[in-house]
Amino acid sequence: MALEMILSRDKPIGIFDSGIGGLTVLKEIQRELPLEDLIYLGDTARVPYGTRSPETVTRYSFENTGFLVSHGIKLLVVACNTASSISLEAIKAAFSVPVIGVIEPGARAAVRATRNKRIGVIGTEATIKSGSYQRAIRAINSGVRTITTPCPLFVPLVEEGWLNEEVTYLVAKKYLSHLIEEDIDTLVLGCTHYPLLKIPIERVMGDGMTLIDSAVETATVVRNVLDEKGLLRVENKDPCTRFFVTDSPEKFAAVGERFLGKRIDNIHKIELA
Repeated sequence: MALEMILSRDKPIGIFDSGIGGLTVLKEIQRELPLEDLIYLGDTARVPYGTRSPETVTRYSFENTGFLVSHGIKLLVVACNTASSISLEAIKAAFSVPVIGVIEPGARAAVRATRNKRIGVIGTEATIKSGSYQRAIRAINSGVRTITTPCPLFVPLVEEGWLNEEVTYLVAKKYLSHLIEEDIDTLVLGCTHYPLLKIPIERVMGDGMTLIDSAVETATVVRNVLDEKGLLRVENKDPCTRFFVTDSPEKFAAVGERFLGKRIDNIHKIELA
């Protein structure tokens, strides 16, 4: 067993998302764990997951997980809030690899941050409808009130590159005004695209609002789990990150570079069974 654990250190971390947004999680994992090899799968042919049925999201998630497991990953990160909300427990039950989602890390960070115990959560329609953040926050502190709202137009705005346009501010104002009325002091960005909209969101929410980016907290959890299991890379002269997409590698590269702040190479188009 000890030998197997030592050999397993050299396996990559697998990350999947419905498309491009999970690159915010990958970026934080790269920052937190610069020695690790990473494999990222963006299901760009079937994005968005946020408007799909729970059954469809679970099926897609199993196909994504199966692909990454076939590449010998040592840990899986479900970087999609919708998939984390709907299919995380089913993935954990079906696969032996350690699995980490983005819901619980974000919820824990929000509970730590709130001062008045009123937390807002924004996300896709599926994430909000699932009630996953409310359950996670309640499990951590039952005295915290959670107010949620779906923001479906945020994802296409990000992918169009309209990160700080007036139209983006107006959409944000429309979505978020009632959260201000609810007197929240902490707002969870419950979709991996949303951190790119921090400027218009902060403009709407005003000073004193704490924005929670689940990607940062998720990367910390990944480090802790690998450390506990003795799976952290201790050396790696040439860390490798590989990218797989199910459609349009060119668009993935163009939009994804805004997420990572650097050029994306090593992209491969695949078909999922």
